[in-house]
Amino acid sequence: MSDEDEEKTTWLSPKAFERLNKELEERTTTIRNEIGQKIKEARAEGDLSENGGYQAAREAQGKNEGRIEEIQYLLEHARVSAPPAADKVAAGTIVTAEIAGDEERFLIASRDGLGDDLDIEVYPESAPLGQSILGLTVGEEASYKTPHGKTIPVKIVKIEPYEG
Repeated sequence: MSDEDEEKTTWLSPKAFERLNKELEERTTTIRNEIGQKIKEARAEGDLSENGGYQAAREAQGKNEGRIEEIQYLLEHARVSAPPAADKVAAGTIVTAEIAGDEERFLIASRDGLGDDLDIEVYPESAPLGQSILGLTVGEEASYKTPHGKTIPVKIVKIEPYEG
C-alpha cells in the first residue's frame, strides 16, 4: 500500500463496517425509493417553482445521495480488523494522554460507523494529534501544532483497545 493509499485508509471495527453496510443498503433502497415517491407526488401537484414539498424532497434527495457517496468512500477505503493490541497508539485504540498538562481520554478512529451513542471524543489518525502520537507507547512524549501554530505537548498515560 502506498503512502497516499495509507492516508485515505480508515480503520473500522467489524461492527462499524457492518453498521455502515446496513445503512448503505437502507439508503440505496428504502430511503431512495421513499424520496423518489415524494418527488413524484410533488411533481403531480403542478408548478414546481412554488412547491415546498418538491423542494424539500429534492433537498432530502441531495442529502441522502451525499451520505451514500460518503459511506461508499469509507467502505472502499476501510481497513477492517479487530482492535489492535494496546501496546502502542494505533487506530482503534483508546488513549489516555496528558495534553498541555490536562489528562484526556479519546479514541483514535473515524467517527463514521461508530454509532451515535459514543460518549468519548474521537480523533482521526490524520488529525494533527493523531499523527503526532501514532506508534507511541505508554510514557512516551510528542507534540503537535494547532492550526494557529501553537505547539502542544502530549504524554501517553494509558492505551486500551476499543471494543465497540
